[in-house]
Amino acid sequence: MLKLDAISKKYDSKIALQNISLTIKPSTIFGLLGPNGAGKTTLIRILCQITQPDSGYFYINSEVATEKHQSIIGYLPEERGLYKKMKVHEQLLYLAQLKGMGKEDAIISISFWAEKLQFSEWFDKKIDELSKGMQQKVQFAATVIHNPQIIILDEPFTGFDPINAELIRQCVLELKYLGKLIILSTHRMESAEALCDEIAMIHKSEIVLNGTISEIKSIYKKNQIKIYYEGIFPLLNPDFEIVTLIENQFAIINLGNKTVNQLIPNCINHVQIKQIEEIMPTLNDIFILKSNE
Repeated sequence: MLKLDAISKKYDSKIALQNISLTIKPSTIFGLLGPNGAGKTTLIRILCQITQPDSGYFYINSEVATEKHQSIIGYLPEERGLYKKMKVHEQLLYLAQLKGMGKEDAIISISFWAEKLQFSEWFDKKIDELSKGMQQKVQFAATVIHNPQIIILDEPFTGFDPINAELIRQCVLELKYLGKLIILSTHRMESAEALCDEIAMIHKSEIVLNGTISEIKSIYKKNQIKIYYEGIFPLLNPDFEIVTLIENQFAIINLGNKTVNQLIPNCINHVQIKQIEEIMPTLNDIFILKSNE
């Protein structure tokens, strides 16, 4: 388990993080969201122990995080950092050993990930001889090769075509099911919505959202429904507002303080109702709303 307790960080007069508290459990994909300059990079640097907070505490498995915990963390930075002139297998072996792996175990793990990510045939190629997508695969392998308990992924899908993005997505899910704690930092709200169990949004150095996707959507939803129907939609009494109407297809209705059951008698004698669905905000909608506050 990872726990942040009142973490704050300031650079000169600029506050980067203010009183950040989070608890993240294993087998969780945790989305770390926020606009540029919100403080996400500073928080990631603290988690990776690249920098230290000015105040507050950072715990891993109920212990204050120290250098000994670095070997159980895997970090995929947004700005990729492979050595361009090293061969793929040399690079991965070197990075695995830096994380404390013995050579034999490292070779086994390298072979596993090379096969899984489909770059075995490129073992003897130098990094700068690979396509950008293939470099990304090697970088992802370097992040997880030492079997870390905590995996921090900063924009992991950048540079991938849809096929390879799906391959990485499946790997992330498998790692979650193996009990890993995964922190996903991304501006791609569709990725966060599809993958994350919980999210936190940082804005202006503070946490402004924190919870499961469904909890957060429930907070920001409007009492609106979409009715798919056949026929001519009737005029409704003033308690209900028609937001959008496409004749003989669908209507979006604002229920106000009323319920679906109260709306249906207004419609049932005029149209054939085919489907009713509650309209929920997307994570992208909520992100934009909170970023503009």
